[in-house]
Amino acid sequence: MKNILIIEDDIDIAELERDYLGLNGYKAEIIQDGAEGLKKAQVGNYDVIIVDLMLPNKNGYEIIKEIRKKQEIPIIVVSARTDDIDKIRGLEFGADDYLTKPFSPAELMARIKSHINRYERLKGNSVVPLEVITRGGLEINVDSHRVFVNGKEIQMTSKEYGILVFLASNPNIVFTKEQIFDRVWGDESFGDTATVPVHIQKIRKKIEKDSSNPEFIETLWGTGYRFKA
Repeated sequence: MKNILIIEDDIDIAELERDYLGLNGYKAEIIQDGAEGLKKAQVGNYDVIIVDLMLPNKNGYEIIKEIRKKQEIPIIVVSARTDDIDKIRGLEFGADDYLTKPFSPAELMARIKSHINRYERLKGNSVVPLEVITRGGLEINVDSHRVFVNGKEIQMTSKEYGILVFLASNPNIVFTKEQIFDRVWGDESFGDTATVPVHIQKIRKKIEKDSSNPEFIETLWGTGYRFKA
């Protein structure tokens, strides 16, 4: 049984999420306090974390940032904030998905299943048939789902890792953000292709010496991205 952590201070919404997850065979735990939710996330064994942004004692952005320091599991934001800047900020801090309130429980369930399946496939080494991809000081060990830059291990979310492996496995080929989104998020996922540049920016910050002058992932303005071999 998959375990889901719900960090949400609106008990009606939290119980709706928990009940719908239960109907679909998932076990969900509700925490209404941001600081307590972060503690649970850091010590518990969860498959997905659902987090609101506006929480008492610690907001959702801080929770996402702290979780991402040590964990790669899928994080889905469910928030009443609908502005693009809030969505982009959530993704920049490390969220994998963003759903606005009011939402369809069926859509939330579909997104949860999609992220769990994709994360398990990535951890199961089914992204590409290569074992190790190397380019300069960058090393991607596909079998162990680990990335190193000059011998130092870099922590990445499943989406960041998926994009990096996809591009690195197809060097010198230009892909549009739509193609990258379809490949990494998949047909069963929901979302917006605008999230691709956000994730590319995050990847560059982690693997490039100078993210404004990238050595690995090149932007072709008006076209897309390519991994330079």
